[in-house]
Amino acid sequence: MNKLVLSLSLAVAQMLAVSAFAQSKGEADPAQSKAIPSAPATKAEKAEAKKVRKAEGAVAVKQKASEDESNKSKGVAKVATKSERKAAAIKRKAEIAPAVKKGEISSGEK
Repeated sequence: MNKLVLSLSLAVAQMLAVSAFAQSKGEADPAQSKAIPSAPATKAEKAEAKKVRKAEGAVAVKQKASEDESNKSKGVAKVATKSERKAAAIKRKAEIAPAVKKGEISSGEK
């Protein structure tokens, strides 16, 4: 019994020691963990950058609008009026009514 307890305790101690030494100290690599230091941007620099981004955005919007004009007919869904939708629903219900009566379909339009 003593031999069994001793061998099991040594095995458990070894497993705990391996996992304890395998863990890091919680610190990142100091050489690679920090960004390159840079001076904060001044208000004038920020305003200039904002103007540049705004101008680029305006150009992009104009290009997108011209692309939309050329693709206007692609992917346009047919819009049905309320009366057309109602007539289509009545037609679908009429087609499926016999199957619902027979019990083939449990409920409604499926």
